[in-house]
Amino acid sequence: MTKIYTKSGDKGKTSLVGGTRVKKTHIRLEAYGTIDELNSFIGWLNCDIKDEETNRFLSYLQHKLFTVGSFLATETEKIPPKSASIITDSDIEKIEKEVDRIDNNLPKLNRFVLPGGNEAASRAHICRTISRRAERNVYRVAEEFPVDSSVLKFLNRLSDYFFVLARYESNKTGKEIYWE
Repeated sequence: MTKIYTKSGDKGKTSLVGGTRVKKTHIRLEAYGTIDELNSFIGWLNCDIKDEETNRFLSYLQHKLFTVGSFLATETEKIPPKSASIITDSDIEKIEKEVDRIDNNLPKLNRFVLPGGNEAASRAHICRTISRRAERNVYRVAEEFPVDSSVLKFLNRLSDYFFVLARYESNKTGKEIYWE
């Protein structure tokens, strides 16, 4: 591609991987557009994270979200997804291990947590809510098109990860906010 703009979407349609042209309001585009939005917010969150291990993990998630977006953009009912578009059980397990690692260092939770506390925690809560929206959108895609269950599990674990990360960041400053 020699130019950023192609003009092929000027009439409200774009192509899926597989060649089918769909409206820009198509549920697949909504789903992978939300994944892209989440990826952007993770980049913003990572700007405020001071811990290198967490920086690396957030970067890993960004790469995996490109994998998810690639899968969602592929007409899997026509062509098999490329290996670069596949989420594996080990990807899900990696998130679970990170959730457990962080959660083991947090005080026991006995109340509902409100978003906020500090900048990093607030950004993590935004990522959590976008993760949930992305998951809902992908379930809508799955009602009409094949979606690998690993993609759905991966997205479900993401909201858990961002919840514990938000708690961890809030607890660093002692400013976790509870619903009364």
